[in-house]
Amino acid sequence: MTAGPMMDPAHFVHEQLAQASPDLLRELMSTFVNTLMSADADAVCGAAYGASSPERVNSRNGYRYRDFDTRVGTIDAAIPKLRSGSYFPDWLLERRRRAERALTTVVATAYLLGVSTRRMEKLVESLGITRLSKSQVSEMAKDLDAQVEAFRTRRLDAGPYTFVAADALVMKVREDGRVANVHALLAVGVNADGHREILGLQVSSAEDGAGWLGFFRDLTARGLCGVRLVTSDAHAGLVSAIGAALPGASWQRCRTHYAANLMAVTPKTSWPWVKTLLHSVYDQPDADSVHAQFDRLLDVVEAKLPKVAAHLDAARADVLAFTSFPKEVWRQVWSNNPQERLNREIRRRTDVVGIFPDRGSLIRLVGAVLAEQDDEWTEGRRYLGLDLLGRCRLIAMPGGAADTSETVAEVNSDITMQALTA
Repeated sequence: MTAGPMMDPAHFVHEQLAQASPDLLRELMSTFVNTLMSADADAVCGAAYGASSPERVNSRNGYRYRDFDTRVGTIDAAIPKLRSGSYFPDWLLERRRRAERALTTVVATAYLLGVSTRRMEKLVESLGITRLSKSQVSEMAKDLDAQVEAFRTRRLDAGPYTFVAADALVMKVREDGRVANVHALLAVGVNADGHREILGLQVSSAEDGAGWLGFFRDLTARGLCGVRLVTSDAHAGLVSAIGAALPGASWQRCRTHYAANLMAVTPKTSWPWVKTLLHSVYDQPDADSVHAQFDRLLDVVEAKLPKVAAHLDAARADVLAFTSFPKEVWRQVWSNNPQERLNREIRRRTDVVGIFPDRGSLIRLVGAVLAEQDDEWTEGRRYLGLDLLGRCRLIAMPGGAADTSETVAEVNSDITMQALTA
């Protein structure tokens, strides 16, 4: 095979623009690259293609074709062959197949968005890249590891964190040749500036007291302090860990989770009216009215459903802990519902993966999602106003006096020290 005559680049560009081909940029790139290689090969031969010259030292002998991945897709690079020796454009191609460094960010971001390695090849084909192995995807995704680790281990220096919400998500990971359930422990807090902040992420084999205690101790060691209220479900290990690691904090039992727990002990035919009465408790205008309505709920239920009444009475202090704070924050603190949107976003991205190959890959993806969300919260509007947040911190102390800024600082310090030595 011999080289064809050189085309006029200006005429080619004019012709392609007139046709408005969808692959115009890729074709222009292909023509440009092949023209450069042809000129470079002429320089190696010592004379232009088809020209007679006493300075010629070699001659062309067809082409060998190789895929070249670029930002505009994979192009077919026609590398000139020589009759004597070989020609390879080191200035353009490496000696082994690779995708451009710029594509690393695209693939890693796609992985972050929840595209599994099993589906990654389809993704890159849509970008114009014809082949990309799973090992390449894995190496590209590891670029996120350093950023995620720095985010997970950063100092929590924006406190005091008045309100904290804790939750766990169950996910599947391959371990020891089998698929196991692990728990991603998450915590979100409201910092001194009124913004929500992702406090931490850890993966535990079980959602037990040891896992949660280690999680909260890590948070306090990194600077978590000044916590007044922690909202969560009633998992025994979680509740005990809150008491051990954050002794100065109250615990709010999530009203949504509690309703599900109460429904489990309520006869099916009675649940509609019990649920209506329970919701009426939260609809009251002030703390005194909330407690009064809860008393009325107990009186009504006790006569007909003593087991349900006992369940309500045992949970009263935990379910109504939010009444110690101004009414303006009740909706933000009486349940984990504000965190559900974050959980749904995590699920949306992790469900595509399905079963994670190991815990490291789980932490990489979930941690990157959390870091992204934390940036959005930092740049967005305040979750709670500073005046309202200040009022939330002015809670009567055991001696009956209101908090002063000095007392707050002392209490925060004491809480942190107790947690670290617990």
